[in-house]
Amino acid sequence: MKKKICKLSAVVLLFFSGTMEIGWRFFNMVVCCKREGRKKERKKWFELSHIRDNHPRNGYAKEYEESRAWCEAQKMQDCYIRSVDGLKLHGFYLSAENAKRFVILSHGYRGSRFGSLSFMAKYLHEHQCNLLFMEQRCCGESEGKYITFGAKEKWDVQRWAIYVSERNKEKLPIYLYGQSMGASAVLMASGYWLPSEVKGLIADCGFQSMERQMQDMADNWFHLHYIPLLLKEMDCLCHFVAGFRMKDADTTEAMKRNTRPVLFVHGEKDTYVYPNNSFQNYMLCKAPKELVIVPGARHLCSAYADPELYQRTVMGFFEKYDGSNSEK
Repeated sequence: MKKKICKLSAVVLLFFSGTMEIGWRFFNMVVCCKREGRKKERKKWFELSHIRDNHPRNGYAKEYEESRAWCEAQKMQDCYIRSVDGLKLHGFYLSAENAKRFVILSHGYRGSRFGSLSFMAKYLHEHQCNLLFMEQRCCGESEGKYITFGAKEKWDVQRWAIYVSERNKEKLPIYLYGQSMGASAVLMASGYWLPSEVKGLIADCGFQSMERQMQDMADNWFHLHYIPLLLKEMDCLCHFVAGFRMKDADTTEAMKRNTRPVLFVHGEKDTYVYPNNSFQNYMLCKAPKELVIVPGARHLCSAYADPELYQRTVMGFFEKYDGSNSEK
């Protein structure tokens, strides 16, 4: 009897030890953002076919590199703010001649200020938009150790909106434009106070919640179809190590409270953040809204796949709401 109990205890201990090891590795892979030392491990664990296939370099390398090089060549002003939790965050400001509006650009997960956003940034600048390129916490020159999937990035978006508003002497309309996780952060920020000059939001391929995105990744990338224990472990590690809860990275309540117009865009063939996320956000949104699904487009590729549709839709959105009254 004692031997059976010992064997059972050993099996249970082994199971929980293995589960904790998987949870810790998943947390390290997804949330931790150590710039040095983790690069090799992150590549081993995370550079999967879904990421390679969805990146604009796959099929649009010329357009991607040319627009990125254009951004790198511009003379931009360094900007800095302090986050609500004390991090020094960095951004770049690029003014436009005879500007009609400001656009704050919020890049995606582990992205860069001059990555996939560059393609539209060049177009927007050529069409009289002042640009503020955010560098998300723990990306580029911004401080930080953890990616919080919008839980804290939403407050960073709010701070950048205030920063621009305080320097917007002509009271030009301001728009928040995000891609992927940057889009989700913008949507989450919209549920809280923003300067009145913020007239609208553009959310390109944003997810609905961190929990849902973790489930989709586990299910479709790693074929782990039932992961409640892993999610609980992730939530505990996020809480006690990174200082946030997964429930804080969710657009639901913000979409119910937001009063500003939202343009949702998503690629039909996106297998990184599935299009159903934008459908869900669109359905939850109580403000004026528009949803555009770009045929054949993958993650972050909608502007490349059909630039005419994308650019026309964005400019139409600006023209419609530039003169609107937006109070929150």
